[in-house]
Amino acid sequence: MAATSNSLLSLTLSQSLNKPRTRRLSLSQSPNSLSLSLQSIHRSNSITCSSLNGPNNTNNQDLPIEKKYPAYPTVMDINQIREILPHRFPFLLVDRVIEYNPGVSAVAIKNVTINDNFFPGHFPERPIMPGVLMVEALAQVGGLVMLQPEVGGSRENFFFAGIDKVRFRKPVIAGDTLVMRMTLVKLQKRFGIAKMEGKAYVGGEVVCEGEFLMATGSE
Repeated sequence: MAATSNSLLSLTLSQSLNKPRTRRLSLSQSPNSLSLSLQSIHRSNSITCSSLNGPNNTNNQDLPIEKKYPAYPTVMDINQIREILPHRFPFLLVDRVIEYNPGVSAVAIKNVTINDNFFPGHFPERPIMPGVLMVEALAQVGGLVMLQPEVGGSRENFFFAGIDKVRFRKPVIAGDTLVMRMTLVKLQKRFGIAKMEGKAYVGGEVVCEGEFLMATGSE
């Protein structure tokens, strides 16, 4: 009988020693010790997340503002534009082409500066780019599409044949960058007439839009 009780006692001790230990958070702990326990858990999780992210993970918010925004790409520079468009100062209103799909569309920019010759008269107290010049700038971008050999274009001249549904959404002021997209909708090669859609943006917001009819050829 004594031997049996001793063997049962040995078995119970062995099970209790081999049982995995778990740490339990007792509600009877004092508030200070409970707070310390939670802080240590949070600190451990933070260290784990930091090690997973790695020490070389730089945050874009830490970059100075002059390094955050990349420059627009250059598909055609001003010299290439001047080889295609007949316009010259002060009426060349396209500074750079940033996207070009032959016979389909072009995207270009116009840097609007206080040195533009229309600002002294429009208006002296509040310099705003005239809406008709935004339309003209869009037409010049359309000319970059129309005057290309890919669509049978001529390097001679192109003209407005009509404009429709033109809307001006917001004023464009000195310091803005006007981003203009012109898309060829329909081309009648026999008559040299093209229908195009144009939109101009500042900061991603539409400031001007409309439909254009344009004609190519000599006078």
